[in-house]
Amino acid sequence: MLYELIAIVRQGSAEEVRDVARTVGLQVIRSGGVIRGYTNWGPFTLPKPTTKHQVKNRVGQHFIMRFDASHPVQKEMQRGLGLDPRMIKFSVVKMGSTLREIKDIPGKVEWNNTKVQEETFGDEYRPVPRDR
Repeated sequence: MLYELIAIVRQGSAEEVRDVARTVGLQVIRSGGVIRGYTNWGPFTLPKPTTKHQVKNRVGQHFIMRFDASHPVQKEMQRGLGLDPRMIKFSVVKMGSTLREIKDIPGKVEWNNTKVQEETFGDEYRPVPRDR
């Protein structure tokens, strides 16, 4: 089954984000899964301050990882991410379970695809560039 992990890591170095992604990726690979792609979106201000592990976070490093694995593997991965003090929030979304459903889904997730957004929302949608 194809899953997409959307994760927010506490603000810090890019090495910390890579370490979290590497830990999750190794867990998937050791259990016979496949990593399809990894995209680091960088730091963004959170919509509201979030407290996790007794630390209040206002900014988080976002990354997305797409992977193929069995259901028990992704459940174990979620348990490990919940215990990791570097994690602020995460979500795992099932993208599909049959080859027909997942064959055209790419591994890399692009950020702010303006063309797709304009086709979806029309001319009234004008994205405002954010300073990072």
